[in-house]
Amino acid sequence: MIDGLDLMTANSTPSGRDGDPPAFDDWEEPEALVRDQPIRERMLDVVFQLREPTPVAEIADRVDCDTETARDYLEWFAEAGFVREYPGRPVRYESNRSYLRWRRVERIRTQYTDEEIVSELETALSELEGYREQFGVTHPDEVSLVESTGAAEVTEMWETLSEWKTVQKRAEILDAARRDEPFAGGTPHRIDA
Repeated sequence: MIDGLDLMTANSTPSGRDGDPPAFDDWEEPEALVRDQPIRERMLDVVFQLREPTPVAEIADRVDCDTETARDYLEWFAEAGFVREYPGRPVRYESNRSYLRWRRVERIRTQYTDEEIVSELETALSELEGYREQFGVTHPDEVSLVESTGAAEVTEMWETLSEWKTVQKRAEILDAARRDEPFAGGTPHRIDA
């Protein structure tokens, strides 16, 4: 397993899982979990979850800090590349997903040898080939869930396709680490191992 990139097979379950769904009502609200952290940590927790441009005031509310403090941190995070800034009224920010992918690639490069990276990539490529053979297509988006007959079958197929997409992303990140090239966001690189 490299950097949390281990993937369960379609037939495995997480260890310790007893089959009962978690009791979501017993969980604390996410805001309560981060409230006691320093503002910087709370800001990072929030900004790495921003999937769309979000106004500073809304981010400040989520972080539980004043707007000026949030603005100062967000400007610094934008300079560092953690977030993207969208000028205007109001100024908005969103997480920089390409930065996060680049960090994962760099972490893999520094923590693992070239041989370990190539070994994990070979494993991922083998899994991808298994999915292609199983479904008779080259990409998980080519599989139609509508053509499935039962609800249980649709759920099982959706989980398998999600796992396939995860393996694809894992292979792309491992391949970028193997090639020692920048992994820019947006469009994944061709896997050429």
